[in-house]
Amino acid sequence: MLYLSQVLGRPIRDMEGERVATIKDVIVRLGEGEHPPVTGFVARYRRRDFFLSRWRVAEFGEQGARLNSDILDLRPFVRRESEVLLARDVLDKQLIDVDGKRVVRVNDVQLIEAAGEWRVTGADVSLQGLWRRLLPQGFTGSRRPVEVLDWADVGYLATDAATVQLKSSSDKLARLHPVEIARLAESLSYHQGAEIIEGLDDETAAETLEEMPAEHQARIISDMDEERAADILEWMSPDEAADVLGDLPEEKAEDLLNRMEGEEQADVAELLPYEDDTAGGLMTTEFVTLPRSLTVGEALARLREMAETPNMIYYLYVVEQEGSWKLSGVIALRSLILADPGVPLEDVMRYDFQKAHPDDNAREVAQKMAEYNLLALPVVDDEDDILGIITVDDAMEILVPKGWRHRLPRLFG
Repeated sequence: MLYLSQVLGRPIRDMEGERVATIKDVIVRLGEGEHPPVTGFVARYRRRDFFLSRWRVAEFGEQGARLNSDILDLRPFVRRESEVLLARDVLDKQLIDVDGKRVVRVNDVQLIEAAGEWRVTGADVSLQGLWRRLLPQGFTGSRRPVEVLDWADVGYLATDAATVQLKSSSDKLARLHPVEIARLAESLSYHQGAEIIEGLDDETAAETLEEMPAEHQARIISDMDEERAADILEWMSPDEAADVLGDLPEEKAEDLLNRMEGEEQADVAELLPYEDDTAGGLMTTEFVTLPRSLTVGEALARLREMAETPNMIYYLYVVEQEGSWKLSGVIALRSLILADPGVPLEDVMRYDFQKAHPDDNAREVAQKMAEYNLLALPVVDDEDDILGIITVDDAMEILVPKGWRHRLPRLFG
């Protein structure tokens, strides 16, 4: 086992043992397994940096490297696709530890030889790794344990080199909850956080963006390729997508809206006219209506047959008849499940329920929901047609202090 700090600056010797160059950096190639192999070295000879292939080296260790040939190609080093320079691109850079769900800084890199091949196996993130690099060779450091992260758990490597992003990042990060991905992305620079979001699949990217502050959402979506941005907006809940578009310049928002698919586009377009400080600005169009003529058993069967339903259903909204939006009553899902299957919905629904108008003040509506302990509140127009619902997580974001908003559970996310 070796650490990168133990070989940087060490000599490269020819077959007779004479020093001919110095190890300036170690090159690995990503995308070849979870522990990338060493493919070569950046060697320095008289202020000239050149590439030295791993297969031109007979020995490699703490004493440096020994060549298996006396012929050197001194053409200037040029980085190739997927290559990482461990000293330049990894040391002192941040990475995401997927297993530990945290952002850490790399103080040293662990290398292990197996089957005649050297591979990167870990990132030393402990103070010991820093001491190993900075203090005189042979210094043993403290007795504190070395903390080396398995490179297989590296979900993202924060570096400015465009070619070194981990190809498996999206798969590894997808193991985390969107809330965790969002917090990790926010711990990095904007550019690096945006890279993380863009590397996720559309659904996970949408869920992650929904957990981020509004200004971050709008900026990331604005900087994306337009088609990709529209695809992600389609996966977001309509109210969240409308909020994002509302924070963009009018021309940009119109362009992205036009690129969205029909049904998702229509849902978002319905919400765009409402001001943020109104009930209409808080509501979402993700809700379930059922005609009052159905029995409890028929209503449950219809729910099972629905191709898509909101992620969380606490209330069902009963309308006058099939195809109508005129709200007659509300029934809790729990009450529906416990009711006799043969009973009509109108016998178990509540006729007396709280509601809001789209022009109502958002804070007053949120306070009403808190007062009545409601998980959702229907929003109706002047004719009592249901337009949408306000969910408790959106309502609470208005009432709680700004610093606490991200601690709220997303009941309808």
